[in-house]
Order: sequence, then C-alpha cells, then structure tokens
Amino acid sequence: MLNHIVIMGRLTRDPELRYTQSQTPVVSFSVAVDRDFGGRDGGEKQTDFIDCVAWRSTAEFVSKYFRKGSMVVVSGRLQIRDWQDRDGNKRRSAEVVADNVYFGESRRREDDNRDSYGAGNYAGSSYGGNSYDSNRGASAPARSGFEELSDDDGELPF
Repeated sequence: MLNHIVIMGRLTRDPELRYTQSQTPVVSFSVAVDRDFGGRDGGEKQTDFIDCVAWRSTAEFVSKYFRKGSMVVVSGRLQIRDWQDRDGNKRRSAEVVADNVYFGESRRREDDNRDSYGAGNYAGSSYGGNSYDSNRGASAPARSGFEELSDDDGELPF
C-alpha cells in the first residue's frame, strides 16, 4: 500500500507551533493549492485549502522559516481522523502529515518579498536545495559546490 502526497502552495496563515504535554513540538498550518484544471474555459480558478501538521524538528523548521504567504512544498502522507465535536456529533477531517517541507521559491523571490511575509535571508530553492527531512535533519543552505549561473555565462559546464 502507498500513501504519499506532495502539495505546493502558499501558507494561508502563520504556522502555529505548540508543544504536547511531553514537550514534543507540533506545528499546524494550512496551504492554499490551486487546481490545475480551473480557469481554462474562462471560469474562475479553484483553490483547495489543505490542513497540514508537522512534528518534532520539522515543526520547529516550519515555524522558524515560513510565514503567511510563503510558497511551500509539503511531502508526506494523507491522514483521515474521526472525532466528536462539542455537541457530540461525529466529524471527519483530512490533513497532510508532513515528512519533508521545502522552500517553494528561490532566494531572490523571498528577498524581494521579505516584508510581505517575513522571510529572512535563509537561502531557499524550489528544487529542494533547502528543506527539512525528518529522517536526516536540516540541510544547510545550497552551497555544496554549486553556484548560480547568470544568463551570459556562455557554455554550461555539462
């Protein structure tokens, strides 16, 4: 069986970091994801608002580096939960439990919009250059021998 989901969109609010009774960090956030098929026939493009949750170091990473409006890529699993509301009615909700969280925009874009959504100068990449992988820990900014090429560099090195 396979339960893997990847979504890309913008945070609808600042992530909410909380701690369980055993002091385990958990963060909740919501991602606005446009549907690809909307708007082709002149109709309005539709957007889904997807609830996400991340635990432990991934939660701290999301809380530290992402703000409302940040473009984010979330990789994880879909989880359906049954619960009861205050009136005793049975409810069901779906959320993405994040295993990996990636920056969805380049550093240049984040620097241009720093005041818009509080992004700092931590380098990010839409290609997963900086992320938090709950299995490996936080990766350093993308400085592993790669450098940004300008449009007038002539020949590519490969």
